[in-house]
Amino acid sequence: MSRYYQQEIETAPREKILEIQNEKIVRQVRHVWDHVPYYRRLMEEKGITPKDIRSVDDIRKLPFLSKADLRDSYPYGLLGTDLKNCVRIHSTSGTTGKRVVAFYTQHDIDLWEDCTARAIVAAGGTEEDVVQVCYGYGLFTGGSGLHGGSHKVGCLTLPMSSGNTERQIQFMMDLGSTILCCTPSYAAYIGESLAEMGYRPEDNKLKAGIFGAEPWTEEMRRDIEKKLGIKAYDIYGLTETSGPGVAFECEEQHGMHINEDHFYAEVIDPDTGEVLPDGEKGELVFTSLDKEAFPLLRYRTRDICVLSRKPCSCGRTHVRMSKPMGRSDDMLIIRGVNVFPSQIETVLLNEGYTPNYQIVLDRERNNDTFDVYVEVSADQFSDLMSQIQRMEKSLEGALRTMLGIGPKVHLVAPKTITRSEGKAVRVIDKRKLHD
Repeated sequence: MSRYYQQEIETAPREKILEIQNEKIVRQVRHVWDHVPYYRRLMEEKGITPKDIRSVDDIRKLPFLSKADLRDSYPYGLLGTDLKNCVRIHSTSGTTGKRVVAFYTQHDIDLWEDCTARAIVAAGGTEEDVVQVCYGYGLFTGGSGLHGGSHKVGCLTLPMSSGNTERQIQFMMDLGSTILCCTPSYAAYIGESLAEMGYRPEDNKLKAGIFGAEPWTEEMRRDIEKKLGIKAYDIYGLTETSGPGVAFECEEQHGMHINEDHFYAEVIDPDTGEVLPDGEKGELVFTSLDKEAFPLLRYRTRDICVLSRKPCSCGRTHVRMSKPMGRSDDMLIIRGVNVFPSQIETVLLNEGYTPNYQIVLDRERNNDTFDVYVEVSADQFSDLMSQIQRMEKSLEGALRTMLGIGPKVHLVAPKTITRSEGKAVRVIDKRKLHD
């Protein structure tokens, strides 16, 4: 049984990987210059033309792209091909109502599914396996990404999407699922639900889980492995760069191999933009080497991590990234969804509330709890009591529309949220997400 999906490239000598990257970056920069006026303008402002990029060593000459650039160019400003060549979009929630929309040609989807297929095979997947995909489908990349990779491997694929745990468990037990794909917090919840239903870990046929879309600790990994009787693998990706499968864990479970034939990774100082050497902690930056429809160059992920090129016992030669160790911005990841405090502030102001609020995050039974405390004005508070519940429900609905996830809203009296040096502490995160 092969433990590689595309062995020749996954175990290629470093010189071969570099040769592939050098060839692709020259072609990709020319492609972007010719087809993406927004990025061409950024290059011109730096005095850079495609002739200046001869290898990946020259990537650091190129300008960065940030989430702000993606918002400013919404929806078609970073499109790298004619719209008629695109077959799909995926999207993230927007920080101020504008979403990041990523476009895909069929070629882009094929390469993305190859990446997730590599992750499934690295977790022990073969055509004999039954893969249960409990990531959300739709605009979110998780479900579609693992679904496509499972097909490429030849597995029987259960496109369950998220939620309806009772049905998830019924199909898992009746159809003999062997690989589970979902967020780690949902995997833990499934494990607890199985135990409550009287099942032991050995009663299911699961052997592996591929979990991502939110941060999780080694303690949580061990807890999931114990509850489900499996080996739990991490997977990493961003909608902006395609989705899950940019990087994945092998059986060594010590960092995620980046698919370097498709993505060039750098780690930079988030304050200066200086490229840091391997082994130093900094912000992860990705360049898509062969995306056609949405070809991002030097995209700042805001994830803090470390890169390592130390040899891996699995035989894969691609660089490994650590689990993200935090963010260089104020983004929160709640139940796999990206949430910015600024989104909440936008909704509050639109709904006529004060911008004095506090987000409180915690974990109960391995699931995130999400509470938002909102101060009302003195005028509102005087005649509030009779209608507080209705107002809280209305605000919860408005926040769910903006965020794609529903918090529990608590309207509180003026000046009851603790100030620090005159400024409210916006986020209290009680979750233990990092070692």
